[in-house]
This record gives sequence, structure tokens and C-alpha cells, in this order.
Amino acid sequence: MTYDRLVCANCAAPVSEGRCPVCRANRERLQQGNFLAGLNPTTLIALLAVLVAAVALLAHQTV
Repeated sequence: MTYDRLVCANCAAPVSEGRCPVCRANRERLQQGNFLAGLNPTTLIALLAVLVAAVALLAHQTV
């Protein structure tokens, strides 16, 4: 899950804005925990499509 859609329970602002210490701490934790955390779903789908195309090309060339 990306943190740009999360809302802080402490200040009711988006976590990505980091308005309060709780937001900033959670934003840092999410960014450090996963290198894909900052990517939006569209980018992840595009990366998956490129990976599938590369595997299909590799499979086609080995046949």
C-alpha cells in the first residue's frame, strides 16, 4: 500500500504531507520498510507489464 492514500488518526491529514510528528514517523517507517512504497499503482502495473513482456520475449527466443 502506498502512504499517499493514508490519513493520520492524530491530525486527520494525509500521512504523505507529514503535518504532525506521528505522520512524519509513519511516513519514514513506510519509506524505509519497502522500496516500492513510494510508487503509485499505475507505475507498479507498468513495471509488471514490462516484466511480462520481457519474459515473453525471452521465451519466444529460446524456442
